[in-house]
Amino acid sequence: MHRSACLSATRTGGVAASAALLLTSLVPLATSAHAARIPAAAPPSETLQAGFAAAAARYRLPQSVLLGVSYLQSRWDTHPGAPSVTGGYGPMHLTDGRQDPPSTADGGADRAGRGAGARTGTGTGTGTGGTLAQAAALTGLPAEKLRSDPAANVLGGAALLAAAQQRLGRAPGPDPADWYAAVQRFSGATEPAAVRQYADEVFAVIRAGLHRTTDTGQSVTLPAVPSAAPPATPAAGRPGPRPGAPVECPVTVSCEWVPAPYKKLGDTDHGNHDLGARGRDSSIDYLVIHDTEGSWQTSVGLVQRPDNVSWQYTLRSSDGHVAQHVALKDVAWHAGNWYTNAKSVGLEHEGFLTAPDAWYTEAMYRSSARLVRHLAAKYDIPLDRLHIIGHDNVPGALPDTVRGMHTDPGPYWDWAHYFELLGSPFVATAGPGSEAVTVLPDHGTHRPPYRGCGKKPAEPCPEHGSGAVRLHTAPDLAAPLVKDVGRRPGGEQSTTDVNDTGARASTGQSYAVAERRGDWTALWYLGQKAWFHNPAEQPTAVNVRASLLTPREGLRDIPVYGRAYPEPSAYPAGVPVQPVVPLTYRIPAGQWYVAGRRTPGEYFYAPGYGQVGRVVRGGENYYEIQYGHRIGYVKESDVRLVERAAPTD
Repeated sequence: MHRSACLSATRTGGVAASAALLLTSLVPLATSAHAARIPAAAPPSETLQAGFAAAAARYRLPQSVLLGVSYLQSRWDTHPGAPSVTGGYGPMHLTDGRQDPPSTADGGADRAGRGAGARTGTGTGTGTGGTLAQAAALTGLPAEKLRSDPAANVLGGAALLAAAQQRLGRAPGPDPADWYAAVQRFSGATEPAAVRQYADEVFAVIRAGLHRTTDTGQSVTLPAVPSAAPPATPAAGRPGPRPGAPVECPVTVSCEWVPAPYKKLGDTDHGNHDLGARGRDSSIDYLVIHDTEGSWQTSVGLVQRPDNVSWQYTLRSSDGHVAQHVALKDVAWHAGNWYTNAKSVGLEHEGFLTAPDAWYTEAMYRSSARLVRHLAAKYDIPLDRLHIIGHDNVPGALPDTVRGMHTDPGPYWDWAHYFELLGSPFVATAGPGSEAVTVLPDHGTHRPPYRGCGKKPAEPCPEHGSGAVRLHTAPDLAAPLVKDVGRRPGGEQSTTDVNDTGARASTGQSYAVAERRGDWTALWYLGQKAWFHNPAEQPTAVNVRASLLTPREGLRDIPVYGRAYPEPSAYPAGVPVQPVVPLTYRIPAGQWYVAGRRTPGEYFYAPGYGQVGRVVRGGENYYEIQYGHRIGYVKESDVRLVERAAPTD
């Protein structure tokens, strides 16, 4: 295990963990009529929508409440009988004990981007029965049926909600607002603000209404109920920062302060972050989405170790609860690239990239989106994929660090849904024949095969929806994948390994079009033409307007950089000059790349323990670009820019 973010470790204290079981105070068997045990027979085969209707009728609760709770639990997916974050199953996430998969995410790099190391998951197990056992007792259905049969699973969830309502001393009824407290009990959260946040999210879904096609192809609709308002709650019970805590969170999320230590380690070292004055002396330009490759408990324990790395926020999978560790003005050590550390905020999401159904929950997506939207507005960060990036989009700072860069949150993170929650969905902004496209496959039906999710490198991953398209050297599925000379300097082919980003373009990323041929589109990618399947009847990209750049006239090719550092003459006395070292990558003349913001060369100098860092800013400007799967930088003096502003309403 190397010093890096997205790691697991033993918890060292300070944080209230989510209850492993839901509704643990319920009696094993309800005795009233409205929460009575049903006959021990499986429900008839039916659509999932009909299953919700039947379960709601059986237990006399509003169908909207049952659908809303299930959406927060699973987005109505069944995950073909696979367990979720706390060992939960099916659309209602009936819990049967936590199961942590082994970590398979690549890489490891220290705060300056040096070195690499393996990572392992060391999660915990509860070995308890959870709500699955309670639902079995309430319904009389076998536990295996509740795990594997979606309709039975929904019936079990309805029984639990009805039992919670009974325990509260409240009668069943058709008004969703009357079930607010029962929904709170269903959350499994222990912090009052987290409990409130969960129920508020459920009722927000109920008011808005939803329609979705599930992972098994079933169409489920929750008609909007605009009148479904939760009861008024005193400020002390609302989501948001705890009173007196120095957290920097929006009031719409449950958030606590669990500080990362700032301590001296020996005579010349310290941990685990640096003091800064960001927001005043320098800008924050990026929000980096990580996954922890470990549980909440172990990850929060890790960030409290002074001899390890740090990040600003950890988000809990079960309910979206947030812990902040490092003040936003300070520089955390999370990205494996010192320039990115100095210009970004790191958000670690509890989970494993190879087990998205188990960990990437709707509650966590929603809480993360609220936090990211708040931070983006505060620091004027564009809501696009050049600035809201995954750890797998952070460039290597130097040529010898590219191969060891991390790969989380991986190809299964649902960027399309995430940006919808951010209020900035990916849409077409140009017609046929556009100069650029934004990658946008249908996450549910687009299922490219991957391998490497298990203990054996060649073991195929379970089939799963993905937001990533695969890039070939020719418009043919049998053609080799494009090469990544930075990741594989020896010229080896890219692979379909779940951690291999060398021939991958992900949802929301925009690229210049090199060519179109039938059902195929070619992009300029890593200095070469890269083809992906993009048929008109099932497109995997949308046409967009974007600012593009190319090497200026007279240059055969230009270098690409992994950090936008200032020229040597910009450094004052006492600050060591950082070399401006290009990566292995080049952009040949005639190729075009989507350009982001123009940014001055900048270096954050951390002089030592107890001292606030200094910012060196030069006269050399750079442009951000979408170079491959990772972003990169090119010097303004090397390029010609053609601005193409997207149309506005």
